[in-house]
Amino acid sequence: MKLQQLKYLLAIVDNGLNITAAAERMYTSQPGVSKQLKLLEEELGLQLFTRKGKSLGDITAAGHQVIDRARIIMREAENIRTLAADYFQEEEGSLSIATTHTQARYVLPDIVAEFRKRYPKVDLHLHQGTSEQIADMMSAQDIDFAIATGSAELFSGLILVPSYRWDRSIVVPKGHELTRLDHKLTLHDLARYPLVTYVFSFGGQSSLKRAFANEGLEPDVVFTARDADVIKTYVRMGLGVGIVASMAADCSDRKDLEVIDAEGLFPRSTTWIGYRKDAVLRRFMFDFLKLFAPHISAQQLDEIRRATSQSDIDELFDASELPVRGGCADGVNAAT
Repeated sequence: MKLQQLKYLLAIVDNGLNITAAAERMYTSQPGVSKQLKLLEEELGLQLFTRKGKSLGDITAAGHQVIDRARIIMREAENIRTLAADYFQEEEGSLSIATTHTQARYVLPDIVAEFRKRYPKVDLHLHQGTSEQIADMMSAQDIDFAIATGSAELFSGLILVPSYRWDRSIVVPKGHELTRLDHKLTLHDLARYPLVTYVFSFGGQSSLKRAFANEGLEPDVVFTARDADVIKTYVRMGLGVGIVASMAADCSDRKDLEVIDAEGLFPRSTTWIGYRKDAVLRRFMFDFLKLFAPHISAQQLDEIRRATSQSDIDELFDASELPVRGGCADGVNAAT
């Protein structure tokens, strides 16, 4: 059995059992692919596909199992190549990251700038999307790192490293009556106004809605968006009161918006950075992880390197106090 035969097998599957399309994708001939498939089936003593004349009909039960294992073998072969590249091309390669707009706009710019300074020969690709879209990109193996908040159920195949925590902030036009309250803002105060906030996850009730429900309140959410800047634009238009992540309360917004601290009104959120359990991280990838979560100690980083399950990570950070990231001029503060 040869790796090339497994490559051809997976190419056939990934091209809808079309051997001609698989051959074109592998830059070889259709007879060559057919011959290698026949040799593989003969060596295994298994029929991997049913036939319809000269065409492939469907994948057999045995074929499904062989294909699953072939994918594992090819991933591990790629990991071996990555290990070798880490020794000989430590400062070259590519890094693909998927995250939300808030992370990309308000958290990552300084981190990316520092990373580019350290690794100018590493190609960096940044993708934005919802948690569901990020999960799809990771499932398709299009990205190396996922950065998101919550939604752990969407990422069961990843190692999730907790990075920091954050609260929400309320943004309103200058002079809004919520800024003149004679008491600390409450959910009952917010429930009196139309609200503009983030798109809710499809994977269950959001923590925001749950917070209102616990107080017997039904929020009047009139507009949702995945982009904090879009939310603030509609607040400026007078559509409603905005609820955004604290780090999205940018200093430049203070010209025409006022920011009200919402700490304690909603559950504090935890942002994590994740990667596939079967991935072998290059040195520059660990450096990016350390830039994103600078509170991680050298010992913890070494433990992360050896972790094979989420329980390993959870145990590692169980007693750790994560930093809390604030908004304008607040940056990242010690945990409270």
